[in-house]
Amino acid sequence: MKELAIGILASIFFSVTFILNRSMELAGGSWMWSSSLRFLFMVPFLILIVLGRHNLKQVIVEMRKHPFLWMWWSFVGFVLFYAPLTYAAAYGPGWLVAGTWQITIVGGIFVAPLFFQTIQTDQGLIKKRHPIQTKALYISVIILIGVMLIQLPKAKDLTLLEVTVGILPVLLAAFAYPLGNRKMMELCEGRLDTFQRVLGMTLASLPFWIIISLIAIQQVGPPTTDQLIQSFIVAVCSGLIATTLFFIATDRVRLNQGKLAAVEATQSTQVLFVVAGESLLLSSPLPGSLAWTGISLIILGIVLHSFNVKKIGVKNKEDGRKLKQSV
Repeated sequence: MKELAIGILASIFFSVTFILNRSMELAGGSWMWSSSLRFLFMVPFLILIVLGRHNLKQVIVEMRKHPFLWMWWSFVGFVLFYAPLTYAAAYGPGWLVAGTWQITIVGGIFVAPLFFQTIQTDQGLIKKRHPIQTKALYISVIILIGVMLIQLPKAKDLTLLEVTVGILPVLLAAFAYPLGNRKMMELCEGRLDTFQRVLGMTLASLPFWIIISLIAIQQVGPPTTDQLIQSFIVAVCSGLIATTLFFIATDRVRLNQGKLAAVEATQSTQVLFVVAGESLLLSSPLPGSLAWTGISLIILGIVLHSFNVKKIGVKNKEDGRKLKQSV
């Protein structure tokens, strides 16, 4: 239950990304600067935090063990996640990008078979692929239906370009983010805390952000003061606070695919915060009756996930007691 609360809190700060990215695009800012500046601004903050905790050396040691894997999965988890999101914001409203992004709650469930778990059998320890958590999938589908209902009233006003370019890049991001996050958790095996892992992934993805920045300078020139300020806010709220909170929540439940799926599903609440934020800051109209039905389904889905997580916890305790008794 604590992990779900942390996930929802992270969603509040994540929603800043969709609102301000759209705001920057409407003001004429480039998606390349919106994406790269967030991570460039994050680096000094993360270094100071990790230095203050006296565990920077451990990050360097871990990265030197598997430099290629660090770079590859950081590219998947950060670059293939955030660059498509900011690109989509140039062609679609924030609510469309945030709504489509919720595909990530089933994306995380579908990437589960790419990971292995160690199981004790009569023949000894064997590795077996994680199964798709069907109960978590069914609950997440309820949430996705809710997201679709929120989008339907506004979808009729979209052009074909907005639908195509505003959705397809986000679908890529929706699968890349949980895959990169889970692969990095698997690689670190609990040896790094959340701040260390976020710093390591940010440093490993830095070459790609520098390349994007150089392309931006050539094509559109330097960022405006307004874009620098808003990108800084995104870096602090979404890059530092939200990412750290979300990684803390997923780290806590990384060994249980059902709980992990539930924590990832809390990202669906971003739609609620984006709709509210765009209404207040960008003068977007408030949701109608159909959208409120969708909001109700999202809340129902989160409640069902919380009950499912509680049920999983009770089952794990019972299994633990049975194992002790058999020993």
